[in-house]
Amino acid sequence: METGHGNKYRQLHIEDYLQEIPAEQGKVTGVYAHEWITGNPDTSTDFWTDNLLETILRSDNLNTAYKKVKANKGSGGIDGMQVDELLPYLREHQSELVRQLREGKYRPNPVRRVEIPKEEKGKVRKLGVPTVVDRVIQQAIAQELTPVYEEQFTENSFGFRPKRGANDALKRCKEYVEEGYVYVVSMDLQSYFDTVNHSKLIEVLSRTIKDGRVISLIHKYLNSGVMEDGGFHATPEGVPQGGPLSPLCGNVMLNELDKELERRGHKYVRYADDCIIFCKSRKSAERTLEHIIPFITKKLFLKINLQKTTVSHVSKIKYLGYGFYRNKGKCKLRVHPKSVAKMENRIRELTTRGNKWSNLEREKKLREYTSGWINYYRYADMKSLMDKTDEWLRHRIRAVYWKQWKKVRTRYRMLKALNLPEWQIHELANCRKGVWRAAAMLNSALTKRIIVDRLGYPSMSAHYLKVRENY
Repeated sequence: METGHGNKYRQLHIEDYLQEIPAEQGKVTGVYAHEWITGNPDTSTDFWTDNLLETILRSDNLNTAYKKVKANKGSGGIDGMQVDELLPYLREHQSELVRQLREGKYRPNPVRRVEIPKEEKGKVRKLGVPTVVDRVIQQAIAQELTPVYEEQFTENSFGFRPKRGANDALKRCKEYVEEGYVYVVSMDLQSYFDTVNHSKLIEVLSRTIKDGRVISLIHKYLNSGVMEDGGFHATPEGVPQGGPLSPLCGNVMLNELDKELERRGHKYVRYADDCIIFCKSRKSAERTLEHIIPFITKKLFLKINLQKTTVSHVSKIKYLGYGFYRNKGKCKLRVHPKSVAKMENRIRELTTRGNKWSNLEREKKLREYTSGWINYYRYADMKSLMDKTDEWLRHRIRAVYWKQWKKVRTRYRMLKALNLPEWQIHELANCRKGVWRAAAMLNSALTKRIIVDRLGYPSMSAHYLKVRENY
């Protein structure tokens, strides 16, 4: 791979794959000073005129976009350019990039295909990673469009929106359940981001965006294609997941569904493409599903996975990884069994000696994973689950150490260091039981206090109580 100036020119000489951004001044006395790319930072524009592109190319907006892309890091696109190579490239080619954007000559690079596994075994989610320069341009567009569309979005949409998240969506769900809306239409939009109709999306965007240059630029991004298996593949439909612009475009399209549901008087919650509609009876829910399908398929040109689209009692659904139950008229949250199973499988992976990690590496990975998992599911009632999982996790950790102490003399030495009585050391060191049973016998040696306090392994229960209290 080329580096330095070769890397910069590689991007520039991919025909028309030029783009613009705010750049950062070089380091002066140890501090980075950000320079303005465009010459008129005070440009005054209006979304309802044909000057939106000038607003996007405003120096402060581009500079903010650059800093956000830099902060988010991430891998490079098809050109191999990394985030830390952005500044030198932008400093050298800024004027050419801006010119191409203004003149409509800029053409985005295809995205780099990346696949990540889904919960369903054997299935993957396809992501499209733009080049780092493309990410800055997309971020600059999104920054200007977001405030405008925020005024249009409904109160029941929560995904990929400022100051809104999964917790807010779950609270809204609880409100509806406590009001008696206990039957749910759970819709599954089949491969939503991969099947968005470009013409429909452009039509919806054009109702608000009056600058044809911006519409054209967004259209180019939609049609930029993907590099996969060493070749180029066209993208006649879909919004590639992975770029800063994709979540906004996804919400703009599904805002049409939101408005239709509101027009019909439905109670609903939508987080990105996960939408559930609340009804007071099963029959009402079934009628709602029957009547909304034609709108989604014939008006929005989206596909519904009818096998996964269900009508059921709220206690039987999984939403954002959570389950629901009622207690004394109140709606409570629990971790859905499928989410629990996924968590346990991940812990098994992290506590398998076959991964050849050091104990320090294993402890670090376990701590990072469990703290992140608990932070997300802290709204659920799961004290007993955490206690049970902690016991199981410590048992698996003991099994790891027992496997490491293969020889009798090693076991003897390690157990002696734990200050056990001589008779117990002799009994454990000469144990011929299987690993799992032997690990149970280590309870008195590798105690909870030693595993958590001395060795540094996480206590899921303790972390849950801490974040729960703050919640």
